[in-house]
Amino acid sequence: MSAAAHDLKITRVGQIGIMVRNLDQAVEFYRDKLGMQHLFTAGGMAFFSLGEVRLMLGQAGSEDPSTTFLYYRVDDIDAAYQALKARGVTAIEAPELAHHAGNTELWLAILKDMDGNVLALMCEKVVAA
Repeated sequence: MSAAAHDLKITRVGQIGIMVRNLDQAVEFYRDKLGMQHLFTAGGMAFFSLGEVRLMLGQAGSEDPSTTFLYYRVDDIDAAYQALKARGVTAIEAPELAHHAGNTELWLAILKDMDGNVLALMCEKVVAA
């Protein structure tokens, strides 16, 4: 295992994801009833600001159960992804660009723990506009 893989420590939750059956109704509930700040809706997902943590509501498929999962914020998603794979963590999706807004890109990678629970990594990269 490389020194970078050995040094990786995940210490921050960046996002909480909740899969919902009806995205439009969920947006209204979280925005209008709970008073959360709605940031944007795109690609079957709606995002809200909760201070330093973001809430993502995702449209669940008919076969998908409602579930909740955490996105762990990392500074270098490629290095973190490789380090976790080197530690034997099961990879589902390699790092990929999920959203681009202005000069910020949101990158995500999906892995799973020993029980099959989603383990998501997120990284926001500042890029030239």
